[in-house]
Amino acid sequence: MAAGARAGAAALPVRPGEERWTEDELARVRDSLDSDVAELRVEIDKAESEIADRLRDATGDAGDDQADVGAKTFEREHDIALTHNARELLVQSEHALARIDDGTYGTCESCGEPIGKARLQAFHRATLCVTCKQREERR
Repeated sequence: MAAGARAGAAALPVRPGEERWTEDELARVRDSLDSDVAELRVEIDKAESEIADRLRDATGDAGDDQADVGAKTFEREHDIALTHNARELLVQSEHALARIDDGTYGTCESCGEPIGKARLQAFHRATLCVTCKQREERR
């Protein structure tokens, strides 16, 4: 465990004018992320099962007309895209939990400055401060 993790919530960085993190606030963030991870894993398992079922059904659809085939392909691709998104959110949530554990939660991964407590409370998975996120989005 890193020194920051041993120091606790009060050691996490905050922007000027923000109050330090309390153990209770950080526990709420951790609980929310833990809940997200559990829900996303269930969602991914269910979606993967449905995708597998659709792929199995696709072999029996040889007599379908082009519209049916197109609709089924669209549904399958939509399910795959949603599953990909859920996997990405899972990775982000697990990364946030790891950053809490190692004491780096709240530090911008680009510039090293505090992300901001208010931003993290609104979006627990944030890894960039607002300035760096805006710069990234302009690219």
